[in-house]
Amino acid sequence: MAQENEAQQNGSAAAPAVRVLVCPNAFKGSLTAAQAARAIAEGLLRVGKSAEPASAQADPRDRFIGIGRFEPLCLPLADGGDGTLETLVEATGGAIQRTSVRGPLGAPVEAAWGRLGGAQGDTAVIEMAEASGLRLLRPEDYDPLHASTYGTGELMRAALEAGCRTLIVGIGGSATNDGGAGMAQALGARLLDAEGNDLPPGGAALRQLARIDLSGFRLPPEAQVIVACDVDNPLVGPEGASAIYGPQKGATPEMVQELDAALAHYAEVLRAQLGVKVADIPGAGAAGGLGAGLLAFCQATLRPGTEMVLDVLQFDARLRECRLAITGEGKLDAQTARGKVVAGVARRARAAGVPVVALAGSVGEGAEERLRQEGLTVALSIVDGPLPLEEALQRAYVLMADAAERLARLLALGVRLER
Repeated sequence: MAQENEAQQNGSAAAPAVRVLVCPNAFKGSLTAAQAARAIAEGLLRVGKSAEPASAQADPRDRFIGIGRFEPLCLPLADGGDGTLETLVEATGGAIQRTSVRGPLGAPVEAAWGRLGGAQGDTAVIEMAEASGLRLLRPEDYDPLHASTYGTGELMRAALEAGCRTLIVGIGGSATNDGGAGMAQALGARLLDAEGNDLPPGGAALRQLARIDLSGFRLPPEAQVIVACDVDNPLVGPEGASAIYGPQKGATPEMVQELDAALAHYAEVLRAQLGVKVADIPGAGAAGGLGAGLLAFCQATLRPGTEMVLDVLQFDARLRECRLAITGEGKLDAQTARGKVVAGVARRARAAGVPVVALAGSVGEGAEERLRQEGLTVALSIVDGPLPLEEALQRAYVLMADAAERLARLLALGVRLER
């Protein structure tokens, strides 16, 4: 220990490494979570190199920087939305499968689902955005009245037929607002109108729902469905699926009212015929109400997606090995504290007594203050000046690495000034 202290005082290369848990979410439209983690690690390691013995050519400002090196431990994260599939499969050594299913508007799409590795081999990961996601449509084709989760149900069926009995269903990034009706139809449920006709796809049709026939519904009794949810919105009302997320999927104010009324009627039929109350359950409104459908038809367990991912990846154990956590996502705003990765990391870091920094493409007004209440130490934008959005997205990797380097140099300076 005495040698270590002496090394620190002299600024030599023997100074101890600072292990950093690098655990970002994806930066939508620019970086996957794994790419973001690599960029942060690259920036940290640039500063670590400056702690090597200075040569005649070395920049004198880097001498005696105060930290031996940064040792990044990369753990890409997800919140139940885009990226959850790859994150969990890669972390457990599992395998990606592919199958053809109906897209949100009925056209066939090639969708991926995953099987976890090791002792969790009977567990499948299904990302609904693969089959029913907004990313599968051009903006001019958005159609929240008629988009269906049928393809998501087909992915679930494929996993069950492959022998999986635990299904983790990530339900972010949807193009749909059908309450999971399409998913239930793909698994054999019949949703009928007053004349006994099957309802057409989409949330608007649910206003005509009169009866549910489960005689052909196929879900093995031993199957367990775990819903990884990235928000806590209820199914209906001013904070519900239609009002909050409908406009993102192309819904006009008139469509929002129509869809909310249809989902309210749907919830009442589910209560009356299946004995399940879903209208006000937090998270039931996720993915256009797919959370509600999975609860009602599959007796699913609804879990915050971030918390589920953190548990599967044994986040707490890895955090205990580190002196700092660096997380991040594309935008920090009022929704971030409602189940997103940055908030989940901040809460667990606070419990462990580990400081946590968030790097983001943008930091909305009041977002940092709100996240400090969850345990965040500081939030920093990776954008270093006025920049058009398209250019910022294209340069995201470089901006991220440069921001991580600046952060590392500030941390090293703080250590030096303390002496």
